Amino acid sequence: MPSPTKAPPISADIRPPRAAPSRGGTRLYTVGFYLVPDFPMMAFAAAIEPLRAANRLSGEKVFAWRLFSRDGNPVRASNGIDVPVGGSIRGDAALDLLLVCAGTANVGAQDKPLAQWLRGLVRGGASVGGISLGAYALAHAGLLDGRRCAVHWENLAAFGDQFPRVRTTTDIFVIDGSRYTCSGGTAGLDMMLQLITDRNGRALANDVSEQFIHPRIRGTQDRQRMAIQARLGVANQKLIAAIGLMESTADEPRDVRQIAADVGLSPRQLERLFAKYLHASPSHHYLELRLDRARELLLQTTKPILDVAVACGFASASHFSRCYRAVYGHKPSDERSASLVRCDRKPNR
Repeated sequence: MPSPTKAPPISADIRPPRAAPSRGGTRLYTVGFYLVPDFPMMAFAAAIEPLRAANRLSGEKVFAWRLFSRDGNPVRASNGIDVPVGGSIRGDAALDLLLVCAGTANVGAQDKPLAQWLRGLVRGGASVGGISLGAYALAHAGLLDGRRCAVHWENLAAFGDQFPRVRTTTDIFVIDGSRYTCSGGTAGLDMMLQLITDRNGRALANDVSEQFIHPRIRGTQDRQRMAIQARLGVANQKLIAAIGLMESTADEPRDVRQIAADVGLSPRQLERLFAKYLHASPSHHYLELRLDRARELLLQTTKPILDVAVACGFASASHFSRCYRAVYGHKPSDERSASLVRCDRKPNR
């Protein structure tokens, strides 16, 4: 497919002076979006649209935005839509906040020009952040060391393993000083509503939220994933508690009999609940949770298979391989060799 031709910027808002006042006297706040090929359109729209709505509903231009790519050419989103931009990493960028929007985990790896550009923005006083997997670019540049950070739940384990100096969380978004990160999807909407609240007040943020039929502005510590009850379609509170314990101890599995005792059941009662609602035994469900996490590590990291096995609570690589083959139909080594390159390029979130 031929490369897309460079197109004019999509908005007249993309080149504002940094300190330009709005009509009401509030200083214009400029947000930049660095788009990485295969970026997730949902996450990008959720972050940029609240700024447009804030301008319209406030009756003045309180926010502006600029779009960037590596070379200044349009960027293709994961849904195939080409988005024109107004600048590259080689140009000047008078910004208050720069958000890297990415859906692949290799963004920023061994990318010195991007890292230098991001560090230069920080030296100039700008805040920086990541949308979905954009946090990888900041972490590679050393801009998240010692900071709290939100990353999509599918990548939390791999991200934490690759960047041990970053304090990963399961929050939907995190604002840690001048660092803004969100987990992707619609979480960008809530992060930008918090930005609007901080700069322009809760009333405007509420108006923007209602404009998008978003009845509740989620806080930073709202969970990323559905509650177990909604995700699995179960309502029994003891079963929900048991599954929660399994999910929180996938790396250091506990005896199923102990889990049953912890939720006030006998092993036999727990067996009956799993059979009734999930058509599986507790031990098999627990095993699949651990194997799911192992598969994520195989696809998202270069950890040796033995290290993956240990990280997911398996006593040996051979035991891990037998269990993996029983569930997925192939060995862990086959998974990695067949899927690693594809996974690195797979659009995400």
